[in-house]
Amino acid sequence: MRNANVFNAINYAITDYESASDTIIQQAEQRNSYGVFALPVHGLVEAVQNPAMREATRKAQMIVPDGQPIRWAMNFFHRVGLKDRVYGPTLTLHVLKKANAKELGIFLYGGNTEETLDKFANFIRNTYPNVTICGQYREEKADGNTLSADTINNSGAHIVLVGRGCPRQEIWVANQLDKVNAVMMAVGAAFSFHAGTVKQAPAWMQAAGLEWLFRLLMEPQRLWKRYLLTNGYFIYLFLKEIITPNRREKTVNQ
Repeated sequence: MRNANVFNAINYAITDYESASDTIIQQAEQRNSYGVFALPVHGLVEAVQNPAMREATRKAQMIVPDGQPIRWAMNFFHRVGLKDRVYGPTLTLHVLKKANAKELGIFLYGGNTEETLDKFANFIRNTYPNVTICGQYREEKADGNTLSADTINNSGAHIVLVGRGCPRQEIWVANQLDKVNAVMMAVGAAFSFHAGTVKQAPAWMQAAGLEWLFRLLMEPQRLWKRYLLTNGYFIYLFLKEIITPNRREKTVNQ
């Protein structure tokens, strides 16, 4: 899969929903230990500023451009011609649809609350009846790491959906590579969105790159600092890349 490096920080896959989900299902059927991240602006800034997150992104086999600003940066600096982002919650639905056709097993790890985890599991059972939920697990403490690789491997799961928030979920996935014999997808808000416990932004706001504004309006006290700092830093990185183009890495073929 071809990649494009954004801000000399992350190699993003030049892909779309169909190609990305096909690759995930192929890896899952072979029970390969395979890490997938869906990183928007927040995830990229975390990778720039947080050494543990940066190391995690270097280990992941596929990082998809979750946010419109990431897609814009890839198209602007690398001319890759991406027509859409690859949004984690939507990618999750593509994967579940194909897993349903293949009758694969899914393990759910995360969720903001037990209610969210249960509702997400019920959504999968009702919408994708041929998917087997091999197990579900949620940490008592947000920073806990009590789920063992053996528990997942013994469950028979082909895919692990991880919704623990960035950067915890990405760091966990990276640490489990070569231990968990399944595809591990760090998909964060997909749990809450598909459980119906958090509203998604309208389609027009998503297309315009304004999903952050919708989420900020929904949860201003929790998210104002994140978006103020991360969006501002992303703009700084974008402008810096324009001013110093010699820093830019060429598109990578893999």
